[in-house]
Amino acid sequence: MSNNDTRAWKDAIYSQFARIGKALSSPKRLEILELLSQGPKTVETLARETEMSVANVSQHLQILLQARMVCFEKHGTYAIYRLSSGTTTKLLLLLEDLGEEILAEVNQLREELTRNMEFPEPLSIEQLESRLQSGDITLIDVRPKEEYDFCHIPGAISIPITELEKRLSSLPRDKDIVAYCRGAYCVYAIQAIELLRMQGFQAFRLEEGVREWNELHPTHQ
Repeated sequence: MSNNDTRAWKDAIYSQFARIGKALSSPKRLEILELLSQGPKTVETLARETEMSVANVSQHLQILLQARMVCFEKHGTYAIYRLSSGTTTKLLLLLEDLGEEILAEVNQLREELTRNMEFPEPLSIEQLESRLQSGDITLIDVRPKEEYDFCHIPGAISIPITELEKRLSSLPRDKDIVAYCRGAYCVYAIQAIELLRMQGFQAFRLEEGVREWNELHPTHQ
């Protein structure tokens, strides 16, 4: 292969990788990908979760489709979008890890989530495993029910954050309650712990979510 041919090949291959870079260059598209990593969703659900119009979400999805990062199926009048590859979830987790490692602003924003809140330290996945085995906790998944149905940590009970207050009476008071949501950058578990502790429960937060659990327990996916 001549130098000219080598240069053309390199330009071509990096142009293909740049399609993914372009898809990741928007905060809103990153949020859409994060949401889809929790399970398939309609355009309308994505619009509600991201607080964008359906038209704007559709435009972002078109770019993600062009990069082949998402795909969809038609169900009647609805289009259900999903990630086209499980590797995208790994990429999103690596992106978070990289941001925490090299961007001080990420860690500052993360600390703001629980600043001025008297919460105990969140549990790690390893601590959660130990306590699940001992049976001394109740684990609740406070994400939307459809995300729980798609995938959840074994042993977890689905109590969406929107239903938690009216379902407090169903939770045992002789066990610690551990809540989890979509991961470190989701506020549902924080809101759940705040409510539970105000109501007298011993409650703890799992900082990670299903994606991180599945990285350590791929057979549960």
